[in-house]
Amino acid sequence: MDPDILMAPIIIFMVIVAPIWLILHYKSKRQISQGLSEDEYQQLTELSEAADKMSARIQTLEAILDAESPDWREK
Repeated sequence: MDPDILMAPIIIFMVIVAPIWLILHYKSKRQISQGLSEDEYQQLTELSEAADKMSARIQTLEAILDAESPDWREK
C-alpha cells in the first residue's frame, strides 16, 4: 500500500478539521461554564416549587371565594 495515499487525508484532517474541531470544543466548554452554578440551580428549583405551591393556594382561595361570594371579583 502506498503511504502517499494515507498522507493526503491525514494532512487535510490536521490542517482543516482538527483546528475547527478544537475551536468549537473549547467554545462550547466556555458557554457551559457560563451557565448556572449548582447553588443557583438549586435556588431556582426551590423558587419554582414555591411558585407552584403558591399558584395552587391561590386557586383554592379563589374557589372558596367563588363559593362564598360569587361577585367578589367585581368589587
